[in-house]
Amino acid sequence: MNVAVIDYGAGNLRSVLSALRTVGCTARVVESGTDLTNVRALILPGVGAAADTMDNLRTRGLADIVRAWAIAERPFLGICMGLQVLFQDSAEGGGQECLGILPGHVVRLPASEKVPHMGWNQVHVAGANPLFRGIPTGSNFYFVHSYVAQPEDPSLVVGETEYGVRFCSVVQRGNLVATQFHPEKSGGVGLRVYRNFLSTIAT
Repeated sequence: MNVAVIDYGAGNLRSVLSALRTVGCTARVVESGTDLTNVRALILPGVGAAADTMDNLRTRGLADIVRAWAIAERPFLGICMGLQVLFQDSAEGGGQECLGILPGHVVRLPASEKVPHMGWNQVHVAGANPLFRGIPTGSNFYFVHSYVAQPEDPSLVVGETEYGVRFCSVVQRGNLVATQFHPEKSGGVGLRVYRNFLSTIAT
């Protein structure tokens, strides 16, 4: 299967590529829209700030590519910042316009909680979902983030997590899925998420 992992200069590439190899997928790294020939599924990993992410995506000509890919409902997996930039805007850094693929906004976690939210936490999945096939609801995944998405459409929310507030930790719309947690840092259950994405959504 032709899977591409987007390199926009700040992604968690090595860990993602290693996890994909572990589940039997040799993905290629792409840095521009011209690299997407014959690609079946696209993965947007993420660490860092929303402004830097968006600047790099725009500079490399990838923002419009990702937007068009998602609108066409082609298989897509976003990870951490790769989830947040799918929304209209982020409050991070005084405000940042994002890709606007999904309706909603990204806001800071409550001031009452230590940020970043770092470490293991439970993800509660609403109903049966192909991405979590074989993974019990309430399983622990690894998080590193200070901001969370607030989708305007509740039907987009597949999984939720508690950290001061109950926040959206997984979204899905058709073949587009994204996680606030890092599957590549989440041990066996994280590898299962990658395997499920490749075998169900990206088929």
